[in-house]
Amino acid sequence: MEFTDLVELGKRYSLKTGENPQVLPGLSIYQRDAPSQIEAVVYQPVMCLILQGAKETSIGNRTVELNVGDALLVSHDLPVNARITKASPGSPYMAAILSLDLGTVRGLYEQLGDALTADEMGRSMSVGLADPTWVTPLGRYLGLMDNQLDIEILGPAILREIHYRLLLSPIGGMLRNLLSVDSHASRVAKAIRQIRAEFRAPLAVADLAGIAGMSASSFHDHFKSVTGTTPLQYQKDLRLIEARTLLSTRQRSVSEVSFAVGYESPTHFSRDYSRKFGVPPSRDPVIIGEYARLAS
Repeated sequence: MEFTDLVELGKRYSLKTGENPQVLPGLSIYQRDAPSQIEAVVYQPVMCLILQGAKETSIGNRTVELNVGDALLVSHDLPVNARITKASPGSPYMAAILSLDLGTVRGLYEQLGDALTADEMGRSMSVGLADPTWVTPLGRYLGLMDNQLDIEILGPAILREIHYRLLLSPIGGMLRNLLSVDSHASRVAKAIRQIRAEFRAPLAVADLAGIAGMSASSFHDHFKSVTGTTPLQYQKDLRLIEARTLLSTRQRSVSEVSFAVGYESPTHFSRDYSRKFGVPPSRDPVIIGEYARLAS
């Protein structure tokens, strides 16, 4: 399948699904007709393929530019900053977003066994060009959109094929590492689950290192190698992303939200918020805009 054919299918799917509900399980088309401000979000394991326009995604000190034909694969839960950099009403930004089913990937990994090789240079946010080996089944999956029986009967097998191809692809290196039982990537994933579950509580790196089965210094190094950030910064980003969501409802004050997400000092919270988003909570245009949208 040609990439242009995939773009046309994406446009049809976008019209069919409106503002992003999923007609095809696990797959959505995200579309914007103007560049966006920086948005802080938590990416869960996902593959994002740019069909039109461009975006920028960053975590820690690493920033990646994504243009037409670029694919981003995220293997771990990651708090990132993202913004659409190229979009217009005549040529909107458009991306195919595939949620990765780790259960499916794990089953494939167990079946493949020694046929898979680890990737010591793999990153939890990997970028590469669209690969025909998985673009072709992705196009077939999109092609099912008009027939519910096809979706139910053929869809699961095609989804499994897409996962298989992504797992073997150049951008699947960290995904392969994650599934190796005793790898650094899998150990870090255990710590990430703990941080996400308890991000409001004080963070003890030594306890996380114990969960990961590493010394504190080794854990810190491997956590940053896998995620691109430190455990403390990871927790801080989760708190600030949650705070921004809570503030957008205008149901709580800045002080109340700061305590709700785990800060002991509203002043400290506002300072961290300004550092991450570039403005204090009271002047954040994203919060102001979202409140206006909800109130309209």
